[in-house]
Amino acid sequence: MAENKASAEEKEALEKYLLQFLNIEKSYPLLPGIDNKEAVASLMGLSEEELTKLRGTFRENARKAALELLKDDEVTDWIDELPFAPDDTIVAFGDSMTDDLQGWFSILEYVLDITVPEADFTFINAGVSYDSSMDALKRLNRDVLDHQPNWVIVGLGTFDAQRLHVAPNRTLVPLAEFWENINTIETTVKEITDNPVIWITPPPVITELLQQMRLFHYDVFEEDLRQYREILTGKTGYIVDPLGKRMNGEGDEPEAWYYLRDGLHPSLSGHVNTVKEILRTLVKAQEFKGTKLERPEDMQDEEDS
Repeated sequence: MAENKASAEEKEALEKYLLQFLNIEKSYPLLPGIDNKEAVASLMGLSEEELTKLRGTFRENARKAALELLKDDEVTDWIDELPFAPDDTIVAFGDSMTDDLQGWFSILEYVLDITVPEADFTFINAGVSYDSSMDALKRLNRDVLDHQPNWVIVGLGTFDAQRLHVAPNRTLVPLAEFWENINTIETTVKEITDNPVIWITPPPVITELLQQMRLFHYDVFEEDLRQYREILTGKTGYIVDPLGKRMNGEGDEPEAWYYLRDGLHPSLSGHVNTVKEILRTLVKAQEFKGTKLERPEDMQDEEDS
């Protein structure tokens, strides 16, 4: 179908960076013809066979990462203590870190399928690349609630903290709006399941690497991400990595090894760190009851004016 084939250079970019996030079937689920795999492949300048093979490579990477992770005796001990029931439906709701074909949710799925083969888990990846909390909220019904999940894992915040090059003096989604969006997600999820929400905080970004990528028109800074994490740590439920330390090396700073070359998206090793933190949190940490976190200043300012 595709006459305009991707060049060798474009295919390399797809394989090494872009394709794992180009899950356009999830971004445009109502588009006529979106179930036509040949048509989807054609949009990327690939044949259906090439697209299937490349996507399969990322999934195989996730499977191998899960097998490596399960060589850790501490991890295998945690599996036996997880709070999931054998027939649970687990939905991951987030942005690129979730949508990634070799991301933390795919690795977690393989970990559970390998270690609990008798279970009948249903895994639903409701991550959409580059989503802010506002974007995610718009699709909460279709992508989360309609599945009647037993567990919802939420990983949002990174793309709320964007500072666009055309508007560098503000974050894309103000803290007040993020606070409201997260509260709405929490309240709505509680209506369909008695299990607490599992909140994954956004990891730090190596801004210097991000700024070297001409593909992006925004910056993300740690000082902003820290404030979004504070809002998440005020929630009830399980809080995964409240201080955003899971990508740090021995020097207590983010280690480039744990990222792709953009300094934004985790590498396979970085995603493994996230899975370990999820398992550790579910087993070691008691359900967090939340704090009486005051509304962010930008919301208070609006109310006072």
